[in-house]
Amino acid sequence: KKKKLRESFEQVPLYTAVLTYLGFYILMFLGYINLLFFTPKVNIEQEREGYAPLYDIYERFYLRYVYRRVRDCWNKPICSVPGAEVVVKERITKDYGWSFEYTGKETLCLNLSSYNYLGFAQAEGRCAEDSIAVIKKQGWATCSTKREIGTWKIHLELEQLTAEFLGVEDAIVFGMGFATNALNLPCLVSKGCLVLSDEKNHASLILGLRLSGAVTKVFKHNNVKHLEKMLREAILFGQPKTGKPWHKILIVVEGVYSMEGSIVHLPEIIALKKKYRAYLYLDEAHSIGAIGAHGRGVIDYYGCNPLDVDILMGTFTKSFGSAGGYIAGSKKLIDYLREYSHAEYYASTMSQPVAQQILTSMSIIMGKDGTREGVQRIARLKKNTRYFRKKLHQLGFIIYGNDDSPVVPILVYLFSKIGAVVRTLEKRKIAAIGVGFPATRLMEGRIRICLSAAHTKQQLDYV
Repeated sequence: KKKKLRESFEQVPLYTAVLTYLGFYILMFLGYINLLFFTPKVNIEQEREGYAPLYDIYERFYLRYVYRRVRDCWNKPICSVPGAEVVVKERITKDYGWSFEYTGKETLCLNLSSYNYLGFAQAEGRCAEDSIAVIKKQGWATCSTKREIGTWKIHLELEQLTAEFLGVEDAIVFGMGFATNALNLPCLVSKGCLVLSDEKNHASLILGLRLSGAVTKVFKHNNVKHLEKMLREAILFGQPKTGKPWHKILIVVEGVYSMEGSIVHLPEIIALKKKYRAYLYLDEAHSIGAIGAHGRGVIDYYGCNPLDVDILMGTFTKSFGSAGGYIAGSKKLIDYLREYSHAEYYASTMSQPVAQQILTSMSIIMGKDGTREGVQRIARLKKNTRYFRKKLHQLGFIIYGNDDSPVVPILVYLFSKIGAVVRTLEKRKIAAIGVGFPATRLMEGRIRICLSAAHTKQQLDYV
């Protein structure tokens, strides 16, 4: 069904761009001054004469003299469940970020950092109770790969329920979301194949494609016209030098882009895939559970047929409050992955309590528990998302993304402003995450807000 998308990607004002570049180069200049006149407070490797540098010189400089100035804004330790609120351990630095020490103080903060979209990250309730029961009965871990003696009944049940939830023939689950992409893409494409990848795709997808040996070409973010142009050229000209046809062409996109807050233009991409006989790989890490009337992700959001997507990938880390990932699709595809996937052969199987957390939360989303709790959580998240984005617009903030995306990037641009905003929010007992170069473009420093069904209107009004 045709869905009217309301997305915002405001261009950077010229004076802001000038100030951002100027501020960054001032930081770099001060870094070089520090490098010349002050000895870094780091451990020096011994007995390394004649060795090549283990780390890139620029990366080492950037970490020591640029990132260090705002290092207190990241890697904050917590000591509670990452729910609507989170307990943050206080730490201080007495040497300008070279080292930190704990004060012993703990602060309860409003949590805007975790991917707890449906609020299932809880220490109490049915999910926690079921996981505890599984620990008592089956233990903490399998201590084996799935191909050896690491497949338990609970894993088979999870794969069956995942396939049913997504509306496809079969599914396979893995213990780590990042590895689900990085270790399975090399099984699907190889030398002689072409991959057309969105420029904003996640690092796990990029790593998997690099490992595969396939030729990867990048199309502009969510730009269907640019994608079609690349598809036509790929079919017309074939492989470089030889002109032979590509063995296969794979389009790789995400459902909700975790840095941009945008939603993929799926119906148009499905139409292109059918027109040019390409395959489609859809990463639903941030969209599964978080969008769609039934929480079934971007396919549910648009009302598309799940069978039109060749490879469905997602993670259990976000909406399900657990860990791991899945790939779903035809039985032929899943049987192939069970035979050839590196994650199936060499990685430890998902632990039993982790699998149970997913089973319980997914059953609640599907309404298999006989309640409307799942539907209510999905509705609350949608309501919170639209309300929070509307209020930010009214206050004059520049935000990126789709009005239905629970990932809300607030643009602050300046590198120093990222640190200033994060520290100011922390003083107000709000835990938020800043994102800057090199994770984003130099011009697009931002505060990334992740909303949850667990947030109340009063909490959002306070923010």
